[in-house]
Amino acid sequence: MAKIILTGDRPTGRLHVGHYVGSLKGRVELQNSGKFDKIFIMIADAQALTDNAHQPQKVRENIIQVALDYLSCGIDPQKSTIFIQSMIPELTELTFYYMNLVTVARVGRNPTVKSEIKMRGFQASIPLGFFAYPVSQTADITAFAATDVPVGEDQLPMLEQCREIVHSFNSTYGETLVEPRIILPENKACLRLPGTDGKAKMSKSLGNCIYLSDDEETVRKKVMSMFTDPNHLRVEDPGTVEGNPVFVYLDAFCRPEHFAKFWPEYKNLDEVKAHYQRGGLGDVKIKKFLNQVLQAELAPIRARRKEWEAKLPEVYEILKAGTEKARAAAAETLYAVRAAMQINYFENK
Repeated sequence: MAKIILTGDRPTGRLHVGHYVGSLKGRVELQNSGKFDKIFIMIADAQALTDNAHQPQKVRENIIQVALDYLSCGIDPQKSTIFIQSMIPELTELTFYYMNLVTVARVGRNPTVKSEIKMRGFQASIPLGFFAYPVSQTADITAFAATDVPVGEDQLPMLEQCREIVHSFNSTYGETLVEPRIILPENKACLRLPGTDGKAKMSKSLGNCIYLSDDEETVRKKVMSMFTDPNHLRVEDPGTVEGNPVFVYLDAFCRPEHFAKFWPEYKNLDEVKAHYQRGGLGDVKIKKFLNQVLQAELAPIRARRKEWEAKLPEVYEILKAGTEKARAAAAETLYAVRAAMQINYFENK
């Protein structure tokens, strides 16, 4: 069986460093590993519209921003197929068929769905399209016969629900769909970066993100204003490392070579943590180090983005070609699904 990856992002804004360490960086590594036969990367505009139905222009404008973020991070259109979700009508049809294989109660128990509903304040006024998100995601994954799905930890319940729907379909209609497995970041700190304000999740709506496209000065200002240990009032006070956003970011980004280059007083992050915990190390010094680490990581990304911004027509052509390729793959799956469900009336004479 071919090894195939399906992954993607909602175009509700520019992508941030949480996306980068949570999935984008890993996607590039998987893309360049040579271990996968096909890689599909979806700009999930249809899913973005489930809670932005009255802001279509916002979604439309951000499609190109997400594409630029992909390309600037190292996604290679020669190795990965980048496509726009809404341009694949086969996904909508598959979603419609899969809806019969899962109950409203089961979707309502999905922890990710419950969390997203609460975060958006939908309460009883939940858009049906948004509620059906797990079913739509199953269509996205199965349409391309994805064997592997690299995502963040918060998407685990969605993947589990996808596997349930796949199992139900295959049990009912015969072995047709591929049951995917999830690929999580190996570095646990990358599973979910907190916001710069200390909130559990980095979110565009909360304004607590560091974007991949932020310029050097913007990144510096955001890092230097980051939330730390509220009880670490004086340099000599012992500080708390656990849950401290600055240290979470360092866990996700810093490497041994960063100490030799930017902070030779310490050999590694463990030494910094120990000093902070016993007191005598100020937050400003740690933030300055984090800023240097982030600037080193983001500099090549910013440079590539400028190059791609200078040739936007080429970016549009990449999206168009990728979408055509993706639609051909989804059509093959839909053909097999229709045959399995015995609704290929004019094929079966």
